[in-house]
Amino acid sequence: MVHLRSLSHLTAVSGANCAVVLALVLAATAALGLGRVWRLAAGFVVLAGFVVLVTPEPSVVRAAGMATIVLLSGVLGRPGRGLAALSLAGLCLLIGDPWLARNYGFALSVLATLGLLLLAGPLSRRLRRWLPAPLAPVLAIPFAAQLACQPVLVLLSPTLPAFGVPANLLAAPAAPVATIVGLVACLLLPVLPGLAIPLVWLAWLPATWIAAVATVTASLPGSSLPWLGGPGGVVLTLACTVAVLAVLLARRPGRSTLVLRVASTALLCVTVGSVLGIVVGTGLGRAAVFPSTWQIAACDIGQGDAVLVRGGGRVALVDVGPDAALLAECLDTLAIDHIDLLVLSHYDLDHIGGLDAVVGRVGVALVGVPENSQDAALHTELAAGGAVVREAARGDSGTLGTLAWQVLWPVRGGSSMQTGNPGSVTVLFAGDGIRSVFLGDLGEESQTALLEAGPIGRVDVVKVAHHGSRDQSAALYAELDASVGLISVGADNGYGHPTSTLLQLLGSAGTRAVRTDQDGLAVVAPVGGAPPNQGRATGQDLVVWTEKVGGAG
Repeated sequence: MVHLRSLSHLTAVSGANCAVVLALVLAATAALGLGRVWRLAAGFVVLAGFVVLVTPEPSVVRAAGMATIVLLSGVLGRPGRGLAALSLAGLCLLIGDPWLARNYGFALSVLATLGLLLLAGPLSRRLRRWLPAPLAPVLAIPFAAQLACQPVLVLLSPTLPAFGVPANLLAAPAAPVATIVGLVACLLLPVLPGLAIPLVWLAWLPATWIAAVATVTASLPGSSLPWLGGPGGVVLTLACTVAVLAVLLARRPGRSTLVLRVASTALLCVTVGSVLGIVVGTGLGRAAVFPSTWQIAACDIGQGDAVLVRGGGRVALVDVGPDAALLAECLDTLAIDHIDLLVLSHYDLDHIGGLDAVVGRVGVALVGVPENSQDAALHTELAAGGAVVREAARGDSGTLGTLAWQVLWPVRGGSSMQTGNPGSVTVLFAGDGIRSVFLGDLGEESQTALLEAGPIGRVDVVKVAHHGSRDQSAALYAELDASVGLISVGADNGYGHPTSTLLQLLGSAGTRAVRTDQDGLAVVAPVGGAPPNQGRATGQDLVVWTEKVGGAG
């Protein structure tokens, strides 16, 4: 949504579009020598047509109502005043439809306009003390609108747009161009389509620019800072808004002004410190402290699997977990925007439920044998997003940057253990000092068959099968002799995973258990690739970093 891209100002203030259209109409009718009444009548007609054309959304209706009052003031020969027009338009619309009071679009439109009317001027005058005179209003206008809208925006999303004002500065000049050219194209399309089509393409350019600004600013690190949600977030936002205005605009000398500024500055410092503390504890902060040379990362996505492998700048993802939102959060934390190799071990929901988070971002997908049309539909969805989809079987191999990978299971053309948990696609990665194997949800029988298919040899990291169920082969884990066993499992999962049997089995094999339910996000890197931090635990040739204190110890 656009408000999450720091451009709520553009979507809320539909009055800017109305103003552009009316200014063109009034200028054109004046150039034709029409009298005031005829000019205003033309304005009414065009305004009504504009509302119908763009559909009467609440913000559009608010803008049209305000413009109507200004035009009526012109008919009566009285100057229109912005604040009075906004108040009267809002009052009339709420009397006509009280439910507008609960509409976010209407609220944002009114608040943004109110911010422009009350705050843009004073902020511009104050900013002239530090900025060149022409630049001050350019910065003050989006800043005023953002300040006014933010208390409502935190109800939509409890975050603060770090790049809201710069995004508006970049996008706002394109909005009137898109409005004018697009409107002319719409009017000409029924009668002169040959002329209208080039105008449509011309209007596409500024519209694309606005979308590009939104996309880029949203993708920047720290673009959305965490904030308190609900009524508490609104109150805190209002308090911070008042504090910002007090610091910037309070001018009267005296003790009361000094106390106000000191109190406001203290509130802002405490708030900024709290936000930075939250950031350091999650998301951007985590990315700054875990090993930069990580090779394996087990996402904390609840009861399911989603493990990343990285080599030479290329990224593989083994399964996508049960929830797209949780997977997307993990990918954002790790700054992953493209998956070069996706492995879907099998089609249980806890392994494929988060697929929407990566569709359109995958290069090659290795998949198991589909059991039904729903499974096959996932292949189609991945292919539609640009992925090359391949059914994987033992003997398949390739490279991932500096790593080599090979599929160990299932055996192509086998008479059994081809689908479901027993047919889980099992992949081995090797390179940059780490060998790792990912067992999907293989049970003891299929693990034994995997061993019989050929030797695997020692690995450094094993992704433990089936979230740590008791259905395991002790012989396989003894063969693997891994230093670290990653168990992707949800807290209080109801299955008893990981079982005490599995944990004892890992202990007997000398494998340290790292559990996402207790340790959170877990990252594995070669020794020397990590700074000291809360969850560091060195193993044989490995460093394991975990999100939570005391993990992986």
